[in-house]
Amino acid sequence: MKYNTIVIGGGLAGLIAGASLSKFGKKVLLLEQHYKPGGCATTFKRGDFIMEVGLHEMSGLAENGTIRDIFKMLEVNKHVQFQQVPEFYGVLSDKEDFVFPHGFEAATKALIDRYPEDEKGIKKLMKLIAGIRKEGVSLPRTPLKRKLIYPLMPLLYPNLVEASRHTVGSWLDKHINNENAKLDLVAHIGYWGDDPYTLSMFYFGLPFSGFVESGGYFIRGGSQQLSNHLAAYIERQGGSVLFAKKVEKIVTKNGRVTGVTFCDSFNKSEEPVTIACNNVVANCAIPLVPALLDEPHASSLKQKINSHTNSCSLLCIYLGFKTNVEAFGVKYYSNFIQGNDVKTLKDVHLNQLGDWSERSFIFVDYGKIDAQLAPPDKSAGAICGVDYLKNWEGLSEQEYKAKKEEVAQVLLQRLEKKFPGIRESIEYYEVSTPETIQRYTSNPGGSVYGFAQTKQLSGAKRFRNNFLIPNLYFASAWTFPGGGFEGSIMAGFLAALQMNRDKIWSECDDAKYVDQRVVPLLKTNKIDDKTLELSFEKPNGFLYQKGQYSILKLIAPKVTELDLPYRWLPVDSTSEKSELKFRITLENNSFSKSCEQLEIGDEALIFGPMA
Repeated sequence: MKYNTIVIGGGLAGLIAGASLSKFGKKVLLLEQHYKPGGCATTFKRGDFIMEVGLHEMSGLAENGTIRDIFKMLEVNKHVQFQQVPEFYGVLSDKEDFVFPHGFEAATKALIDRYPEDEKGIKKLMKLIAGIRKEGVSLPRTPLKRKLIYPLMPLLYPNLVEASRHTVGSWLDKHINNENAKLDLVAHIGYWGDDPYTLSMFYFGLPFSGFVESGGYFIRGGSQQLSNHLAAYIERQGGSVLFAKKVEKIVTKNGRVTGVTFCDSFNKSEEPVTIACNNVVANCAIPLVPALLDEPHASSLKQKINSHTNSCSLLCIYLGFKTNVEAFGVKYYSNFIQGNDVKTLKDVHLNQLGDWSERSFIFVDYGKIDAQLAPPDKSAGAICGVDYLKNWEGLSEQEYKAKKEEVAQVLLQRLEKKFPGIRESIEYYEVSTPETIQRYTSNPGGSVYGFAQTKQLSGAKRFRNNFLIPNLYFASAWTFPGGGFEGSIMAGFLAALQMNRDKIWSECDDAKYVDQRVVPLLKTNKIDDKTLELSFEKPNGFLYQKGQYSILKLIAPKVTELDLPYRWLPVDSTSEKSELKFRITLENNSFSKSCEQLEIGDEALIFGPMA
């Protein structure tokens, strides 16, 4: 069995790379260690709510833009709906809020009306960030062409050159005088990094201009909709997507990749499997790849990356409200609440190292759009702020839970102070820390943006998709062009284009890896009005003990509204039997309804067993 390409990781860049290569006619196998695709582009369910893990708003969706073209090619536009948010963001103040609108003309006017003394600098900023995007998308993609035009860069790409020479802080200090103007401009710096004096102006300006030019967008139903579509697209094009499969080794011979060895993430009794391929896309974090490689490649990669700093992480509180929160004074979709100790631009990073009682944060009200994350009479939201894994390391399980609750109470009280009465409307909340992000994505330190997006590692200086082994490619937030949804999508697509140009392929037959965990329904038994028993064929190698759990994932659920097609369930069988029994509590949700509508022979994917 052989595949043209094996993609390690099912984050957005890996999904886009795999889907694009499938579109180009290549046989693709994607391996994802989690039981669902997406990485940070995922959702989870709690009660009546779908909780969005990462997406607040997405940039880059200009009409006739590159992202739109990629989505059209991969049929995203036919299956995924995007909703434009009302404004870029609002900066809340005890005196007068500042609302950053969409559109260059409207944004320029809003800034100048508020800070007329900085009119010249504001116009320069808008010209610069518009130029960064325009010039950035027109840069030659091949290394040879980039090398040939290098002497002419200041003439052909003046805005890119200027941005590459500055951090956000150095540029704003040079051209903007009013400190409050600077703070309003970097209110959402946490979407790209943590320090205006280390964040590259290129990495700030590129997505920032996308938000200004065409607005921010949210995916209806959550980012999982996009990830699910891309995974399904790969399979419709003849590829394979395997979840809960963790890669142990990238096999090399004579300086080239020849295959990948992987094991089951949950079933430890499963033997590792090695599959041959023409090339590999590493969508996993680059610092994880040396452990997958033999020498000398492992040491060579370590040497290339050991001087680079990882990005910050995030702390999030996912919120489910009993009602729409507009009644409590929430005016904007994305609300920036600044710490009282932030007076100048130089205070921004120091604030993010301080106590949560003063740390700046963003509150997103998904109820301002048709997000489809909550029932019509309820709404969903999120609190998000910059954080670091070091703040959560070395804690016992009990200490970790206690600290999460302590931070939650501090931030919820601050939210209540800003919007009196909102706290009583909270039906559910859950805290995600950098440790959570590291656990689910394997990004070292929970670094959501890959390597820190500094001046020293920006633009052409950032790792490209192929720099170590001729047929090993990299595509993630850790590579060019950088982090975020737009950056990851472009990274995946650029890797696929490069691979198509390199033509490192050979003929593959139609044989595909058969996932033994996909099993048919054997029978159903309604125990009572509230309980349904489902009996599935037991997967090969499924050895379990009493008290263990599995994840039951329906392959083609008939009802999907406000729900996800899986549940963690105790196995209600003995290990000697050839079938697995699960008891489903019949409730008014889509998963329960889908289970009731299952027919004999319908398939499910069984992950596990696990304690």
